[in-house]
Amino acid sequence: MTGRLRRHPGFRRYWAASTISDFGTPVTDVALGVLIVAGLDGGAADVGVVRGAGMAPYLVVGLFAGVLVDRVRRRPLLVGTDLGSAVVLAGIPLLAVTGMLAVPGLAVLMAVFGLCSVLGTAAQQAFLPGLVPSALLPRANARLEQSTAVAQTAGPLVGGGLVTALGAPVAVLVDAVSYAVSALLVAVTPASDPAPRPARRSVLADLREGVRWVYGHATLRPLTLSTHAWFLFNAVARTAYLPYALRELGMGPIALGTTFALAGAGAVVGTTASESLGNRLGIMATVCGSRVLEGIGYAVTACAALAPAGPAGVVVAGAGQLIIGLGFGASGPIEVAYRQAITPDRLQGRVAGTARAFNRAAVVVGAPLGGVFADAVGLRPALWLAAAGLATAGLVLAPFRESGIPTG
Repeated sequence: MTGRLRRHPGFRRYWAASTISDFGTPVTDVALGVLIVAGLDGGAADVGVVRGAGMAPYLVVGLFAGVLVDRVRRRPLLVGTDLGSAVVLAGIPLLAVTGMLAVPGLAVLMAVFGLCSVLGTAAQQAFLPGLVPSALLPRANARLEQSTAVAQTAGPLVGGGLVTALGAPVAVLVDAVSYAVSALLVAVTPASDPAPRPARRSVLADLREGVRWVYGHATLRPLTLSTHAWFLFNAVARTAYLPYALRELGMGPIALGTTFALAGAGAVVGTTASESLGNRLGIMATVCGSRVLEGIGYAVTACAALAPAGPAGVVVAGAGQLIIGLGFGASGPIEVAYRQAITPDRLQGRVAGTARAFNRAAVVVGAPLGGVFADAVGLRPALWLAAAGLATAGLVLAPFRESGIPTG
């Protein structure tokens, strides 16, 4: 019987590792935003530069990361990248204590962190099909996304409190510790992770095979292109939202964390409904509707500045973030599960690496340009631009249909 995830001990251990790491990530999100805008007196462009630097390795080595993942055992790679991430994040408070922390140095650290992430994320998505059968991939991805969503609910509140009590640089240490614990758990996770057969073709030949699979598949191609657009406009939105919340809405770290927590709460609900929505409506229809919903959420967020001064703006922004979380949670698990289910095991790393490389390349472009646009034209227009772009990224999928996740 394969109907219950609890019958697969490797998944349980991996789920625990992922959950612990997930709880540290929102703390860093809050801490870095406050650190750049308040601690280093940066603007939206500075936020965009740091975010873009974190994603730049996806553009440089993202495609080759997938080839590497398909040529080595995946568990040791996951352990190594988790430990590397822990060391890099620990460098932020170290530089702050010595008085050497500045936006350029922070961007360099985030670029190294992004290198660990590009390798680790490709390995994660290729590792999961070795832990559970394909019929359980939607459920397994939903559980992982639910943990992420719960972490995004509690983590920002914890992050806001830690930033207020200890300062932004020290708060980042929480995420560093979470990566170290994740590495230890993954190291002892029972999994089917055999050594791949020796490569018989060139790296470029392997790379081309992965790219052809992603962009040659009848339904995976439009889904992937839509996701690229989602990452582009979401990067614009996230870059503009931090200074918008802190400056135009007058939020402090705790209020900012609360709005992020509401996005996480929405994602919990969305991921819970994701598998059911995918089975009833189809993959494309669910993703289409979810992205339109996210666009509406950012439109609501942009309207927060029109609310009366005081808590009302935080309430409206929080409502917008809740709607965004609902859309993100509903589409994320089934999109990943669909790609994993239709991809042969020998291509898992390359397909995941290809998709994520171009997704993150969109962030590398979108985050700095979004920051420049926001500084030049205004933070609210940047949010409106992102809202329209996200809705369009969903609507382009409307003509396509897919009945569900393959179970063979």
